[in-house]
Amino acid sequence: MNFGSIFVSEAFGTGLLILLGAGVVANVLLTKSKGFDGGWLLINFGWGLGVFAGVYAAYKTGAHLNPAVTVGIAFSGAHEYATGIPITVGNTIAYLLGQMIGAFLGACAAYLAYKRHFDAETDGAKKLAVFSTGPEIRSYGWNLVTEILATFVLVFVVVAFGHTPTGLGPAAVALLVVGIGASLGGPTGYAINPARDLGPRIAHALLPMNSTAAAEPERVPVKVGAGDGTQQRTEQRTVPAQPQRKNSDWSYAWVPVAGPLIGGALAGIIAHLVL
Repeated sequence: MNFGSIFVSEAFGTGLLILLGAGVVANVLLTKSKGFDGGWLLINFGWGLGVFAGVYAAYKTGAHLNPAVTVGIAFSGAHEYATGIPITVGNTIAYLLGQMIGAFLGACAAYLAYKRHFDAETDGAKKLAVFSTGPEIRSYGWNLVTEILATFVLVFVVVAFGHTPTGLGPAAVALLVVGIGASLGGPTGYAINPARDLGPRIAHALLPMNSTAAAEPERVPVKVGAGDGTQQRTEQRTVPAQPQRKNSDWSYAWVPVAGPLIGGALAGIIAHLVL
């Protein structure tokens, strides 16, 4: 396959992954969605099935859909990224560009699918969570450790699938992603994929999604009576909703990029030694 074919395959597969993955998060988090408050396991299964669809769509290139997988395979001692695709600098760039741009476009498509719900949602943090991950307890060092460990599991087992065919095909990877989310996803939201986080985060920064704070009641003083007998009482009035500045949380954005790349590289090295 040439540069363009690799790029298109990975972009299309990664785009489908993000469309379905961001879509399930939007379904669970955004106000008035039919799946509102569906829970963490629904998100886990939604991402797993997104991987399932993306792997089929990008089968020609081995469906990496993730720079950490590409890096892991390169470090595993393999000579090809997929059948007929040698590991070269040019092919590596094609994989990485396709994954990043596909993730960005998939996030934009998820935004279009839920456009009216994004408009109705007043919580800016929920909007950001549709596009990117974030820690429940912010501690950059430990957040990095979580992402390294979770991605190590993903890439090591994916490489092992190539040595021990199961017959499950894409379903095996889908179930693996569900398992990682259910077990290791709690601290950081399990990016385990630099393109999955960075591409949609860029989309969040560029798309028109300024948040509006919910209108809140406040008590204000009101004069009663006239002359020397003037008294004051308070009554409740509603303060008009105010626009809020959009925050894409760029201070955290390096963690879901660096962590998965480190975890993927370590997984490739260990896989080369033990598989």
